[in-house]
Amino acid sequence: MDWSDVRVFLAVARSGTLGAAARSLKISHPTAGRRLRALEEATGQVLFQRTAEGYILTDEGQSVFALAEQMEENALALERRLAGGRREPEGKVRLSCADWFGGYVLPPVLTEFCEKYPAVELELLISARLYNLARREADLAFRIIPFNNRDIVQRRLLDMPYGVYIAQNLPDPVVGDGEGQRLLSMDASTGTYPDTLWLQDRFPRAEIVLRSNNRHIQARMCASGLGIAVLPRPLGDQVPNLRRLTGMDTPPTRSIWMGYHRDLRDLGRLRAFVDLVVKHIAT
Repeated sequence: MDWSDVRVFLAVARSGTLGAAARSLKISHPTAGRRLRALEEATGQVLFQRTAEGYILTDEGQSVFALAEQMEENALALERRLAGGRREPEGKVRLSCADWFGGYVLPPVLTEFCEKYPAVELELLISARLYNLARREADLAFRIIPFNNRDIVQRRLLDMPYGVYIAQNLPDPVVGDGEGQRLLSMDASTGTYPDTLWLQDRFPRAEIVLRSNNRHIQARMCASGLGIAVLPRPLGDQVPNLRRLTGMDTPPTRSIWMGYHRDLRDLGRLRAFVDLVVKHIAT
């Protein structure tokens, strides 16, 4: 197995097309295709499904992608050692998290990481859906429910506090009633949210005026005076024109979980990022 062929495999997997892979490696399109075919012949496996939209990893390709990345990291480390150069991690780390977590919790981690490891490119995927770590849709994910795949290395980082928020210029609502009040709620199509149920229980006569799967949208609408919202404290405390209601019991907390596939345990750039997450966020 030729390392040059493995480099082409990684470039195609990351870019999705043979042309883009060739450009990133500064080789010709035919050369990239030839090296990829050579790798598939050497392994006896079809590593990509060729489609009109591009190259998609097959199950066999998915199964060796993490190992190929480790091979890449070792090759780069060998080059640096022989050249007597620095040994900092390099490459890409793809992160997945909720909108509010990426915008209001991760910034100190991202900032310090980029300053310490300038050769590593971070990619932040903001979505309500759960990215598949086994299929390398993301390298590291943050979520409010534990991971159920035995191949995922996971850690509970903290219990995230929530608060009840209202626009700065609005009067306090009457807890236990809610007549004439409006609530901003989570979209329940993907599951139930304890904080949303808690809010409805505290204001049983209030009307739900907006449902959204985006906490930041809820915060901005709440700040505009549209209604009352339960928000994670890092979000609610930082959005302008919001104030947190006091003098009432607090909403239920949610655990924040961090997870990555066990095949990536020895990936230096991922270990470095995990260390900073633990330093800044874990309790």
